[in-house]
Amino acid sequence: MELANWVPAGSDTGLPSAARLYDYLLGGGHNFAADRALAEELLVVEPNARAIARHNRSFLRRAVLYMIDQGVQQFLDLGSGIPTVGNVHEVARRAAPETRVVYVDFEDIAVAHSRRILAADPLAAIVQEDLTEPTAVLDAASRTGLLDLAEPVGLLAVSVLHFVSSTADAAGALGVYRDAVASGSHLALSHATADLQPVEMAGIVEVMKRSANPVFPRSHAEVHGFFLGFDVVDPGVVPVPRWRPERAADDDPASAGLFAGVGHKG
Repeated sequence: MELANWVPAGSDTGLPSAARLYDYLLGGGHNFAADRALAEELLVVEPNARAIARHNRSFLRRAVLYMIDQGVQQFLDLGSGIPTVGNVHEVARRAAPETRVVYVDFEDIAVAHSRRILAADPLAAIVQEDLTEPTAVLDAASRTGLLDLAEPVGLLAVSVLHFVSSTADAAGALGVYRDAVASGSHLALSHATADLQPVEMAGIVEVMKRSANPVFPRSHAEVHGFFLGFDVVDPGVVPVPRWRPERAADDDPASAGLFAGVGHKG
C-alpha cells in the first residue's frame, strides 16, 4: 500500500494528514506509516478516537438520508478526504439511485484516489479546490455538470471546519455557499469542540500540530453560528451521537468530541 498506484508522484507520505488518520481510525487501508504512528499518539491522548470517528461517519450517513427524505437529490461534500467505506454516493444511492455527488478536497492523495474510484461513475466527481474559496469551488463543481444551483443542494461540512483557522473565515465561506444554493437546500456540519472534553481535546490539538492539518476546536456557540441563515432542525446542535440516533446511545455523549447539526434553507 505504501507504493500504491493511487499516490501521485512527489507526494509527501511522511507528513501525516487528517484524511488518512481518519481512514486509519475507521479501519481503512489508504494510509501510510506516518499516519498510523500519529494516529496511535492520538489514541493515547484520546482513547475514544476510533469511536468518535465511527460516530462521525454514522452522523454523515444519517444526515444524508435525512436530506434525501427532504427531497435533496444532489450533494456537495466539502473537504471529503479519503473516500473510505460509507461515502456519500454509496449511502445516497441505496435510497435514491440517481443522486449526484460532487466531492471537494485540495489534498493531492485524497483527490487522486477519489478520481480513481469515481472514474466509472457518471453521477459522482471530485474537484480539487480549497473549501475556503467558495466561488472557485462552486464554479468547478458546476463545470462537472453534476451540480445545479437552481435545485436544492445538500451541503456537507462534516468534520472539516475545525481544520480551518479563525483567520480563514470559515463562517464567511459558508455564507457564500448558503447564498448560492436554492431554497430547500440543507447544511450538515460536525465540528471538534473542547466544551465536552477539554483535557482530551487539548491533547488532540497538540498531536495534530505535527500533521498537515492542525485542529482549531470551537465552542457550541461558535459551531451553532455556522448555521446563520439556516433553520437548525431538531434536535439542534448536539454531541454527534445524539443527532437523531437510530437507537439509544449507550455511551456518554460528553465523550463524543464533536458537535453536529443540520440546517435547512427556507
